[in-house]
Amino acid sequence: MKEYLQERIASSLQSLGITSDMPVTLEKPRQAAHGDLTTNIAMMLAKGQKKNPRQFAADIVGRLQIDASLVSRIEIAGPGFINFTFTEKFYRQELSRLLAHEQMFGRSDVGKGKKTQVEFVSANPTGPLTVGHGRGAVYGDTVSNLLEWTGHDVTREYYFNNAGRQMRVLGDSVRLRYLQAVGEQVEFPEDYYQGEYIKDIASHLKDEFGDGLKNEPAEGKFKAQAEKEIFDDIKKTLKSLGIVHKTFFNENSLYEDGKIKEVLEEFKKKGLSYESEGAVWLKMSALGGEKDKVIVKNTGEPTYRLPDIAYHVDKFRRGFDLIVDIFGSDHIATYPDVLAGVKALGYDEAKVKVLIHQFVTIMQGTEVVKMSTRKANYITLDDLIAEVGADVVRYFFLMRSMTSHLNFDLVLAKQQSDENPVFYLQYAHARICSIMRKAEEEGQKAGSTPNLELLKEPDEFDLIKMLLEFPETVQYCAETFEIHRLAEYLQDVATAFHKFYHNCRVLSEDAELTQARLALCNATKAVLRNGLAVLGISAPEKM
Repeated sequence: MKEYLQERIASSLQSLGITSDMPVTLEKPRQAAHGDLTTNIAMMLAKGQKKNPRQFAADIVGRLQIDASLVSRIEIAGPGFINFTFTEKFYRQELSRLLAHEQMFGRSDVGKGKKTQVEFVSANPTGPLTVGHGRGAVYGDTVSNLLEWTGHDVTREYYFNNAGRQMRVLGDSVRLRYLQAVGEQVEFPEDYYQGEYIKDIASHLKDEFGDGLKNEPAEGKFKAQAEKEIFDDIKKTLKSLGIVHKTFFNENSLYEDGKIKEVLEEFKKKGLSYESEGAVWLKMSALGGEKDKVIVKNTGEPTYRLPDIAYHVDKFRRGFDLIVDIFGSDHIATYPDVLAGVKALGYDEAKVKVLIHQFVTIMQGTEVVKMSTRKANYITLDDLIAEVGADVVRYFFLMRSMTSHLNFDLVLAKQQSDENPVFYLQYAHARICSIMRKAEEEGQKAGSTPNLELLKEPDEFDLIKMLLEFPETVQYCAETFEIHRLAEYLQDVATAFHKFYHNCRVLSEDAELTQARLALCNATKAVLRNGLAVLGISAPEKM
């Protein structure tokens, strides 16, 4: 309907001899009494036309050619808003379309042909995933879902580094625990990896090789076994949340394939790097930054900027039209350097969208929780999933804006009541399934051609209107990456359904009315199911 009205308004302006590049925006009014959609186009253009906004709005309305079967009322409000109210016929037609395309309802092709990469998690294989990693993981997977629902060809990618000091320390941590396990008296440094998972890996090596690895270097079997077991654990944790990456990109390959060297040479060729005090510096001051930054230390080891720039160059060369990076808040001050470097090499940094998520604090009511775990002295994502379940973990990570700190309340998460937002949504879906089962038992199974003309109650139309907002909500969230808006929308759908169910008896002696209301229940079920699918959450049929 938005596109139809935008086209009609543009034609009206054209008939008035007015051409403008300003888009005609239509929004849902804050108050239902003001109609279904409103535009401020008259107020935006009036000054340029040297006209009073209300009078200009009247001129626009006077030239509008609108199908009266779709729009029942057009009125001018306030300083010059034009409000549109749709007919009941329009809503019934749209409900019929929803019912005809339940599985696909909410999908669109606005991103068709767009090759998109979403990089998320990207934790090095040095230990189990924490709840902080979990928030980024769920967010990245849901962003990927949204982009797929809007037609993008999405590649989920995990970037990791299995080289460098971290991994050397990991290998040596396992080596020392192994030596202890086979009876050697060795000191274990405090700054090494302390978790029980290190002892587990060492124990597995002892079981397989006995004491035959006493002279094995840290970066041999110890490091390799640690990387394998930890990555297996990470993948298992992610899979328990329904997350599967298509690609795992190893930072070390950038060195092996000569891509790091190529970037260094390109910076030098462009006069954007120089040597000083034995280090290589990038001229960030010439790229819009405040000061130059080291990209290769005087030890010959690169800083994070260099491989990250090379990695993004590789992304562009793989032909991605949109590159989405999902990072924790510790990256907020550093990613601009990488984007500046990419731009300096001639790539369109506008194709890179960086999304930052904030920290998570686990709460038990008002108390901060410090979980003891079998694996380490921090809260693992596995612990949280075991405590409250995958669906709750996903929803709680998504129900607040990613730019805000999240307090994850275990007391609320465990409740099986309307106060728990996950339970509230899933219960609405399960209740509809229960209604359908009961209808079938009573011989009132929903028909293929219900008489939707019988839907006349205000609560019925409030629910219909809410359901029809789903496609636009999905598209909005895919474009803005504000996933919490979808979670909020689904809560509104569940609320509208419960109100309808309470005030409008679904199963009654009036067979035709029952069929119409069962159809509305089916439409609600489809929206809840599809919306929960985008969020990666199950839609149970029984609870």
